[in-house]
Amino acid sequence: MSRVIVLVVGLLAAVLIPLLLGGNETWSRLQGFPLNWLLIMFAMILLCWIINTLRLRLLLADQRDKLGPLKSLGVVMAAEFAYCATPGGSGGPLTIMGLLARHGVRPARSSAVFAMDQLSDLLFFLCALSGILIYALFQHLSERMEWLLMVSAISMFGGLFSCVMLARYHRLLIRHSGRLLARLKVKSSTRMRWARKLLHFLAAFTDTLRLPFQTLIMVFALTCLHWGLRYSVLYLALRGLGADLQWAWSFLIQMLSLSAGQFSLLPGGAGAAELTSAALLAPMVGKSTAAAAILIWRAVTYYFYLLVGGPVFLLMVGRPLLKKFMRFKEA
Repeated sequence: MSRVIVLVVGLLAAVLIPLLLGGNETWSRLQGFPLNWLLIMFAMILLCWIINTLRLRLLLADQRDKLGPLKSLGVVMAAEFAYCATPGGSGGPLTIMGLLARHGVRPARSSAVFAMDQLSDLLFFLCALSGILIYALFQHLSERMEWLLMVSAISMFGGLFSCVMLARYHRLLIRHSGRLLARLKVKSSTRMRWARKLLHFLAAFTDTLRLPFQTLIMVFALTCLHWGLRYSVLYLALRGLGADLQWAWSFLIQMLSLSAGQFSLLPGGAGAAELTSAALLAPMVGKSTAAAAILIWRAVTYYFYLLVGGPVFLLMVGRPLLKKFMRFKEA
């Protein structure tokens, strides 16, 4: 119940922040937005779900026969809903692994698929950010934009470096973590079980990395297409409102805003993402335009995920749990 209250409060804050920013002009700007542009944006999100379904099935490789294309789409939509409805997106990976396990995919394999998916996302953002940095060299930027670019680049490369170091020195990590857990008086059987799970995950992740090169390239291409579409929503919203902002800066604003939302540990970053994007966007396009664009952007990339993904989540996750509960009551 407390999580539902937090979600509702976050949603209210997400709506109120842009409205307070834009004032009375926000509603008139929204009324003038082309309806066909809005329909195109929703179609882009539907296409993103299909792209992520293809990506999931490619990463599952020989395990993809355990769930059909329609159920794979359901897993993606339910996981996206969980990302948006839980603090820091913590429910997303749990939903993916839980639903895959329900269809016979081993936990180590499902966690490896999720890790590979995240690594592909990280590589895309590194490439995109590198392109923006090269583009920025030929532009006159304010000190704030230069600082934001440098912080983003350092954090991205730091994340990739951490992944490489974890893969390279995982045995050393297991030994040191085992000693630490022993000092914390964790049972030896528990330590061994956690170590086995980690080794099984690393083995499954290695198998995923050994997929055919063409498959990995296709996964990365689908990743680029997905994020390219999703991160074009704010750009299209601004163009529909008559603002002229380059795609690179709209991409950077979305990336920073959603990162701030993740660190806030609010469901879907509600409130924090709006506040950050408003602070970055308003000086560039004006308060009323920024407020209207943020409302459209979040309606397409956040509220739509909750409204459409919620029933799918309940159908795939809630109904089986309800059946188990009913069988327990009858017994």
